[in-house]
Amino acid sequence: MQPETPTLTHVAQLANVSENTVSRVIRNKGSIAEQTRKRVLEAIEALGYVPNRAAGSLASSASLIIGVILPSLSNIVFPEVLRGIHAGLADTPYQPMIGVTDYDLGKEQQLVSSLLAWQPTALITTGFEHTDAARRMLKNSRIRIAELMDIDDQPIDLAVGLSHRRAGRATAEHLVRCGYSRIGYVGHDWTADRRARARYDGLCEALSEAGLSLSIEKRHDGPSSTIAGRDTLAGLLAEGAAVDAVVFSNDDMAVGGFMHCLAGGIPVPERLALFGFNGLEIGQALPKPLSTVRSNRFNIGKTAVEALLAQPERPGEPQIIDTGFAIIDGATA
Repeated sequence: MQPETPTLTHVAQLANVSENTVSRVIRNKGSIAEQTRKRVLEAIEALGYVPNRAAGSLASSASLIIGVILPSLSNIVFPEVLRGIHAGLADTPYQPMIGVTDYDLGKEQQLVSSLLAWQPTALITTGFEHTDAARRMLKNSRIRIAELMDIDDQPIDLAVGLSHRRAGRATAEHLVRCGYSRIGYVGHDWTADRRARARYDGLCEALSEAGLSLSIEKRHDGPSSTIAGRDTLAGLLAEGAAVDAVVFSNDDMAVGGFMHCLAGGIPVPERLALFGFNGLEIGQALPKPLSTVRSNRFNIGKTAVEALLAQPERPGEPQIIDTGFAIIDGATA
């Protein structure tokens, strides 16, 4: 049974104030005691209440909005997802309203509240990690909700993406089949990118089943980048561990690692094999195309939009659409 959508009346009752006071707090109008404002804001967060910004507009106008929340537009992965979303909306009257979180769950919570206030037809976000307040708002909204990129957990409504744990396992299985046994890992911050952690966990699981473990690992304390990949691989190799292959958390990092090998005269893959994740174009444009896992980013965005619009009402049970992944053999592992 769907939970009752919180209203302004519910907020007023919980905060023990009038509905007019709640309205003035939301609109930031008039003089209100700080303690009263605090009680109202706490009630709003506890209930997951979202004010209706579209109340004064035509219902038909409000219904043409699809909210889209992405963690980044500087990382090429997410513009490709957005291209898929645009392709899925191309022959429809719907328009996306886009927000970017910079991998900040608090900022995502603010965007969820802001976008839901416009009464969109559906809302698309990334991953399963949300603040408690954001999750309440998403659940209570009753509109279609799509969580993209990951299918390793239970969605609120619809999940579209791939299993990152299985992608990590496939990476290990590929390297073991190719004869590598002294495998290292170069990664980036897992706090902001938990999907990278899931791939790492899958990698370690499959290595363990093959009677192996990582020979050495090193992580950059920050977001992924080519420079971070270059410098982190340099640091790993400087520790002197004997490795014949290195798995990177993604292609950005792996491309940086390839540049370190190129500058240092380290033959790839003869001396050191390199393996990434994402299947980015830049990795395939290297002098030796990167061995990696291709995620179907464009298809994730397009499939999500098509599924949301095909069934406007939220179904009784959460749904998962697996867009899969594929190993790109490349020439670096």
